[in-house]
Formats: sequence, structure tokens, C-alpha cells
Amino acid sequence: MNDFIMILNGVLDEFDIRLGDAAKNQLKRYYELLVEWNEKMNLTALTEPHDVALKHFADSLMLLEFIEIAEGANVIDVGTGAGFPGLVLKIARPDIRLTLLDSLNKRLSFLDTVCDELGLDDVVTIHSRAEDGSRTELRDSFDHAVARAVAPLNVLSEYCMPYVKVGGSFLAMKGKTAQEELAQAENAITRLGGQVADKHFFTLGDAGERGIIVINKVAPTPKEFPRKSKAIKNKPL
Repeated sequence: MNDFIMILNGVLDEFDIRLGDAAKNQLKRYYELLVEWNEKMNLTALTEPHDVALKHFADSLMLLEFIEIAEGANVIDVGTGAGFPGLVLKIARPDIRLTLLDSLNKRLSFLDTVCDELGLDDVVTIHSRAEDGSRTELRDSFDHAVARAVAPLNVLSEYCMPYVKVGGSFLAMKGKTAQEELAQAENAITRLGGQVADKHFFTLGDAGERGIIVINKVAPTPKEFPRKSKAIKNKPL
């Protein structure tokens, strides 16, 4: 554990990611809690310091290297899991207002503990399936929805786009299949009121190829979306 800051510094320097000492110390404590809680629940398959620093923390922070998020922006992380990328973004950018949504309550208990220990304000955790949450007051409420991996982009867009207000954007963080998924998701993105505004492809060291797809919300998502989860998965747009 004592070496984690040194390992983190090496990873951040490699990708020219700038963080203050306070944020680095928060990430260190986040890592410690992740390892501790992972012994009693399945939060992540990655627990080695370098793997977490690179494949969870740096990967999440790369979004801020490419995307300009306005001060005080309202952000939702859909299917947040152990808090990636949302909680890492919050540590780097304390000004954002963050909602962490997940279908497993025990993950949210972990995230609540992390937020309490790190003193993070303006973080709300919500226990809900993605397709149910956007049928509530959360619909059309956010400047940005973010999601990391989770599902193919055509499926992920139906889960995430309804949360974004017109004028906002869905930021999809993908792996090596990003370009292929984007080609298959064009119809879904259009039908959901979106328009691809930008795309960024890069290699994250030995973590491999990555892609960030920026989808602007240019029109309201039709009321019939999102559909039930079975329909979304079995008959993707």
C-alpha cells in the first residue's frame, strides 16, 4: 500500500495526467478500500497496484484529457460498478455534481463508504436498473452521462441517452472494439436523439486500445425508449 502513490505517479506521468497531491491521496485511500471490500464482495478482478492505477484510475481520468466538462456540470455514471469512471472524475474535479447509478445495492454501500471517507460532496448514489432510472425524474436531467464498457454501444446508448438533457452529451468509454461498435450503433444513436460529435482513439499502455465516443443530445429521446431490458438486449436498435 505504501508504494501505491509512487506507482500512481509513474502511471500518471506516462500519460501526462496532472493531479494534485490531495487527489492522489484520495485515490490511494480509494484503492485501499477497494482491495479491502473486494475480499468480501466482487467489485473488480484487478487488485494489483499497477493494474488499478492504470486500468481503472488512469483509464477513467483519460476522459478529462479529451473532453471539456464545464464547472459544476451535472454528471451521471450509468452502471458505475465500483465507481469507474464517475468517482475518479469526482476526485479529479470536485466541482462536478455526480450521480452514481447501479443495480446492485452492495456496490452502492461501498461507494457511499468511499465518499464518506474521502469527504466527497454532491455525490448521490441510486439503486436502480439503467432502463428503470430514466423513467423517473432523472430523465433529461444531466449535462453528461458516462459509462465504461458495460454493453455494446447500440445497447449502451439506449440505456444512457434518456438521462441526458438536450444540449448535453453521452460519453461512452470503450475498448478495442470502439470503432466497430460505433459503426453498428449509428441507427440507434440517431433514433435516440443523438449525434456523434467527436471520437478519440488511443492506446493506454499495456491496457490496450481505448476509445471515447462523444454523442451530443440534439433532440429529445422518444418516449418509447428505453425499452425493457430483454428487448434492448435481444433486439438492439
